[in-house]
Amino acid sequence: MIRKLKDGKYRLYSGKKDEKTGKRRNLGTFDTREAAEKHEREVQYFKRH
Repeated sequence: MIRKLKDGKYRLYSGKKDEKTGKRRNLGTFDTREAAEKHEREVQYFKRH
């Protein structure tokens, strides 16, 4: 899940919420949405290989 921050950057969050905190894990902050989407694809690939 990618969200735009107030400073114009994009943050990648995990799909599932953390059971302890009830919030989603921060998987990185990126300057462009394209960079965040690229990293999201890398994360999905890594989860399955």
